[in-house]
Amino acid sequence: MAPPKFKARGGPRAPRPERPMTEVYLDHNATQPPWPAVVRAVVETLASGGNPSSVHGRGRAARQVVEAARARVAALVGAAPEAVVFTAGATEANSLALYQAAGPVLVSAVEHPSVARARADATLVPVDAEGRLDLGALARLLAADPRPALVSVMLANNETGVVQPVAAAAGLAHEAGALFHCDAVQGPGRIALDALAAADLVSLSAHKIGGPPGVGALIARTPALLRPQIRGGGQERGLRAGTENAAGIAGFGVAAGIVAHRLAEMAAVARRRDRMEALIRSLDPDAVVFGAGAARLPNTSSIAMPGVAAEIQLVHFDLAGIAVSAGAACSSGRIEAPSVLLAMGVPDGLARTAIRVSLGLDTTDAEIDRFVAAWAALRDRTRARRCRA
Repeated sequence: MAPPKFKARGGPRAPRPERPMTEVYLDHNATQPPWPAVVRAVVETLASGGNPSSVHGRGRAARQVVEAARARVAALVGAAPEAVVFTAGATEANSLALYQAAGPVLVSAVEHPSVARARADATLVPVDAEGRLDLGALARLLAADPRPALVSVMLANNETGVVQPVAAAAGLAHEAGALFHCDAVQGPGRIALDALAAADLVSLSAHKIGGPPGVGALIARTPALLRPQIRGGGQERGLRAGTENAAGIAGFGVAAGIVAHRLAEMAAVARRRDRMEALIRSLDPDAVVFGAGAARLPNTSSIAMPGVAAEIQLVHFDLAGIAVSAGAACSSGRIEAPSVLLAMGVPDGLARTAIRVSLGLDTTDAEIDRFVAAWAALRDRTRARRCRA
């Protein structure tokens, strides 16, 4: 029997717009697509099927994979292999780091939610209008209360790309007798990591550098002082219980090796980013690039299209086959209040019109042109509607 037919109300339904055949991916700060060599390493390690804690041959082979990856991840930040504790991601690494403080903690006002919300007793340290940490305010907060046991400042902001004065902040923390933690997730492969030498604890994520999701690491300069947050097994030298994700860790190690050798290519990415911003400003003088007066990641732009909500922009770009984002990616996919921009003193209305564009090593000039054309089309359409209203 044929299925019943239903007549649509209001006449025939308009056809859905067709998506372009090729996607322009400009959301590398959310996830860097995995390198082919990473995929091969993950598949090969999965196929071997060994448990790194087993003493037989297959288990020993898996252990060798894990330890080789540990050495590569350590080398990425200039640490010893024994300083690396593998986790299920940077969120867990951040939580483990902030768990080390027995007393209150100080965190910058522009931290990722996995740091900002990790401790209920966290005190926010303000930033300036460009999004840079206010070192004077940090010094005053440390002097006013001798209790803070840990200071957490990210290496570079995931939304604006603004690079933070990590070495200076670490110096202030150590002078006050506090530990210093740095969420360095966005830095590897994009900027030099020399400043991380001043940090006691450093968080990393695999999928931000072209590795698999669900794998991260906490680098602890003095691992013997760590208190485990997840107990119940002897894995990771008793610092993080649970069978190691050998396949994910293998991919993490490969990705760490790749980005360590491709840092010089970021200069070309910066030129494309700057060209994109210049084109948008020439087309729309009202456009605002946040953090443009500070040192930034070479691939990141936080741009506002005044009068057009970020949600509308995301839909428009998605229909045009262009992947961008608004703020930090979260599990629900919703767009949260732009806390980073608000902390910078940006008015709420303007902050809610900002999107994040984050380029990769493979981003082309043609893709930049396509994004700028889509930007101009939305701006023109919006202005035409206002004129008719």
